[in-house]
Amino acid sequence: MKQKLFTKNSFILLLAAGFLVSCMSSNSVSNLYAVHSSTGIAQGVVKNNIIVWEDIPYALPPEGLLRWKAPRTFTDETAVIISKEGNGCLQESSMYAGIPGDGIVGQEDCLYLDVQGPENFMNNSLPVMFWIHGGGNTTGVKDYYDFSELIRRHEVIVVTINYRLGPMGWFTHPAIQDLQEGLDKTSNFGTLDIIEALHWVQKNISRFGGDSENVTIFGESAGGHNVLSLLASPASTGLFHKAISQSGYTNSFTKNEAIGLNAEGEVINELGSDQALQRYDSSSYGSIKNLYTNNPSKYGDEYQKYLRLIDGKELLAVYELIASQSFDRMPLTTRDEFVIPMNGIQNALSDPNNRKNVSVLAGSNKDELSLWLGANRYFVNGYFPLTQLIPIPKVELKKEGLYKLWVKTRSQGWKFRGVDDPLMALEQAGYDSLYSYRFDWDDQKKSFFADFPNLVGAAHGFEISFITGDFKFGPIGRYVYPKGDLRDQMEDTMMAAWTSFAKTGSPDTGKTPNWKKFNSKDRFFMKLDSDDFLALEKDMLSIEYILGRVRLSPVGTLLEKCLLVDETLQNIGDPLDDEYLNWNQGACKQFNTNKERKKIADDLIAEYGSVSVYGE
Repeated sequence: MKQKLFTKNSFILLLAAGFLVSCMSSNSVSNLYAVHSSTGIAQGVVKNNIIVWEDIPYALPPEGLLRWKAPRTFTDETAVIISKEGNGCLQESSMYAGIPGDGIVGQEDCLYLDVQGPENFMNNSLPVMFWIHGGGNTTGVKDYYDFSELIRRHEVIVVTINYRLGPMGWFTHPAIQDLQEGLDKTSNFGTLDIIEALHWVQKNISRFGGDSENVTIFGESAGGHNVLSLLASPASTGLFHKAISQSGYTNSFTKNEAIGLNAEGEVINELGSDQALQRYDSSSYGSIKNLYTNNPSKYGDEYQKYLRLIDGKELLAVYELIASQSFDRMPLTTRDEFVIPMNGIQNALSDPNNRKNVSVLAGSNKDELSLWLGANRYFVNGYFPLTQLIPIPKVELKKEGLYKLWVKTRSQGWKFRGVDDPLMALEQAGYDSLYSYRFDWDDQKKSFFADFPNLVGAAHGFEISFITGDFKFGPIGRYVYPKGDLRDQMEDTMMAAWTSFAKTGSPDTGKTPNWKKFNSKDRFFMKLDSDDFLALEKDMLSIEYILGRVRLSPVGTLLEKCLLVDETLQNIGDPLDDEYLNWNQGACKQFNTNKERKKIADDLIAEYGSVSVYGE
């Protein structure tokens, strides 16, 4: 999830034919590990002593007339699937998201998945773990994640997927939804991509040695959010049997908010409105816009066609520009009534009529926000003591007290709003197999470059490597994941817990203490840490308690406290505007927090050239 400043139908047949010719060969291929699926023959290859089937299409390319439509199922069991590079979905490049490059990268033809399994997959019926990558639903790619170590140790099948991102995956505009029928009237195309991939798993995974009646969806950050979205969505019923949300959140937008309007019909957010498209093409856009506005029933088709002719990379570049300038969030998961209920994710989770017969594990990390704050020049100094050819700056805290207050407050807020609240909602709906955790491992070592245990700790996303067994995090990976017994202990614990949950619906670390179920009375959670600190604990966090600590804190100006309170109440769940206005007897009403954040960011850029010490 992107944080704020401080965290910061003949046509179908033709398309199918062209798609299959472009990415597959009709020549037969002899392959010991070849598997026939409903969408082609997947060529298994041995990598790291497991079998990997790469780049299997699970829907038609959502481009041209299929842009901003529900994913289209197709069948071709005879085509030979050829793996290829660069089929990530459109997004801004990022080495940390696994899709490097310059500017906007990826393509609209991106609905592919990988299957990974043990070499003895044949004639097996193994638990299936379906990974949904994070990245704020704006970045990320399936190819970044290597689950080979998990698979070798614990005999599971892992599926990783691409799904549409940003405005290609979530988009609301009257010229799209008002002129389409059925599921095409959705705003949540990316969510439907994930659901379509789950349908593919149900049809095909048994051919890869997987059990279609034992599918666990799991994901981190935006992936955790998507897990919660699937739990809330009636459209996903029956497609999975267990769910793990790692640092998830429940934010969603109303239709008007997604378009960019407030309750009075005023534009409050250019990201979903015509203003964004106006920036794209001011020369020819105006006449089409005026025609559509004056008579949508007559000119709607023409306007919709225009929207689908806009170059995807250029459109995304405009959205990224507006997002960076407006300090606003790109409208994503939307209460469209077709995929996400109109009362939002959090309320849908508590609805007994929407209950799914699944076990749920949810958790967050002790120091979630250090991932962003630890690189923000407002809190840290950073410089290159040797040469910028070595891309690791020396980082030191300059506002340590404020930094620790910010990290703790936002991270506790994440646990309450992203873990406890959703689990209590599920309990209210009648779920009886719920579990909670908090990831606390912070056994890094101090380095010349940074005091990593104090600066980073158990940051957002740091638990993923202990599940995959693939310890990487850009240029600082070796510092935050130092080799040794403490790392090995945490890896054993995480892998055992996640795979036992996938197999039985109950997480088991293989160590003491035993993991108790979560309930609203005790709120038990497992503190996941190295063996000496592994513990079952409980807490009764509340927003009032968390923000009361901010009010009483001796560090921070009133403006800084208001910015912190605003972020805690705006992120992870739907905005709590009244709570913000009433906090500390209304002391924050004097501030426009978006303008204040932008001023701080502008000042940092003017002084240092960037907000981040890494120059991004």
